[in-house]
Amino acid sequence: MPTPLPEDRPIRWGILGAGGIAEKLGHDIGITPGNEVVAVAARDADRAADFALRHRALRSYGSYEALVNDDEVDVVYVSTTHPYHLAHSLLAIDAGKAVLVEKPVALNAHDARRLFEAAADADVFAMEAMWMRINPLVVRATELIAAGVIGDVHAVRFEFGLGVPFDPSHRLYDIDNGGGALLDLGVYPASFAYHFLGKPDEVRTSGTLAPNGVDDTVYMEWCYDGIPRAQLWCSVPVIAPNRSAVMGDRGWLEFEPEAYRPTGLTVHAGDEQYTVADPLAGQGYGYGPEVLEVERCLRAGLAQSPSLPFADTIAILEVLDGARASLGVTYPNEARS
Repeated sequence: MPTPLPEDRPIRWGILGAGGIAEKLGHDIGITPGNEVVAVAARDADRAADFALRHRALRSYGSYEALVNDDEVDVVYVSTTHPYHLAHSLLAIDAGKAVLVEKPVALNAHDARRLFEAAADADVFAMEAMWMRINPLVVRATELIAAGVIGDVHAVRFEFGLGVPFDPSHRLYDIDNGGGALLDLGVYPASFAYHFLGKPDEVRTSGTLAPNGVDDTVYMEWCYDGIPRAQLWCSVPVIAPNRSAVMGDRGWLEFEPEAYRPTGLTVHAGDEQYTVADPLAGQGYGYGPEVLEVERCLRAGLAQSPSLPFADTIAILEVLDGARASLGVTYPNEARS
């Protein structure tokens, strides 16, 4: 069991990688009480220094090794691209650091198992940065379902389309960088369906590939006891309303766009209809609950988050592995289970 961090000082974050997602999380760390960015690392030292200046971090490094060996860093946020998550996470874990790893936590379930096993062996906290699962509207929906507001849950749907034209140099299409609809976008509907329905017995997958062989549009139908209960769709080139819903035998819950970061929750329960407003409106980019969950776990000395346990992350990647395999998509140097 990791040693609990003291309550009398902020959680000190180190950010590994200085890209766009790191900018957003770094901002939200800075506005979340009890947390602060103290260091950042990038392969380009000047880029790291500029990032540190914007986020009031005391130190910046031109190497990831220097960051993970900084004695004043409590937790490392790994924000690099998918193929590097495992190696960079292991670098931090081997240095005795807790890690929050950007989604997907790894290219596949095999690598996710390696990452979490290493964290367990080193007795440090680890979590995938699947912020949607900790979003307060998703948490509220879970509470409403538990209270029987929409009856028994029978189905979910989730669509996520961006409308980005094919460009082999774009990260979303870059097969060498783990691009594609499933890992970048499909991880959200998969996590959503898993949260409300659990792991499916069967996954029926169809989709199309971009000219370079990466998956660009994917439809998954998750079945339970032979009954289709989840309709999940993701697409890089096709734009969509990006809504999601949970349907029961007494009503349904609908999440307002963007489904991965909902801005409202409409409850349809019999003749009653009402909307739950976004509690995060005006509070940064919406990563605050994720930051607070990491803080809570570190102060409690937990090895993993009860809200995002290792088993869930691995099970979801197993489903995505199977869906990707059915489409014939593989990544260079990808590990095999």
